[in-house]
Amino acid sequence: MGLPRPRGTVDGEYLRRVGLAALWGDSLAGMSDWDRAIIEEFRGNDGVVGGPFTGARLLLLHTVGAKSGEARTSPMMYFTEAGETFVIASKAGAPENPAWYHNLVANPDVRIEQATGDGIDAYDAVATEVDRSRRDELFAIFAAANPGFAGYQAKTERIIPVIGIARKTE
Repeated sequence: MGLPRPRGTVDGEYLRRVGLAALWGDSLAGMSDWDRAIIEEFRGNDGVVGGPFTGARLLLLHTVGAKSGEARTSPMMYFTEAGETFVIASKAGAPENPAWYHNLVANPDVRIEQATGDGIDAYDAVATEVDRSRRDELFAIFAAANPGFAGYQAKTERIIPVIGIARKTE
């Protein structure tokens, strides 16, 4: 279920209302202008982002820094398959995995803000890298729907990880 949020406001109040500020902080300091703009647009428009992400399903992945221990937020596309949610650690085909991947390997307990048809659904989750055979199957499905991911894999020698996001249950 999406969380009610006034359109067009981007401040710590929304994060405090949904319980993210206490757990993950409400500062966007220290991140790139690109990520900050995406996060602000995501939160200001109930999970809808334009530009290169028009029509894409996005989520905000909240991790704890593997080295720093500080709260980190990373916007990214997500995919579903058989009712499960997945993200791809592509880093646009860079030779190394993104920092958020190292963070969730060190601490798989994450917080998700996921765009849905009804707004933004925020929940606690566990992130787990899928095994190689499942990864290959899922990556093929996701790359067929979003060919940019196939291009990212072609650019790098590393095998781009696929991460499952499992909602925690009480």
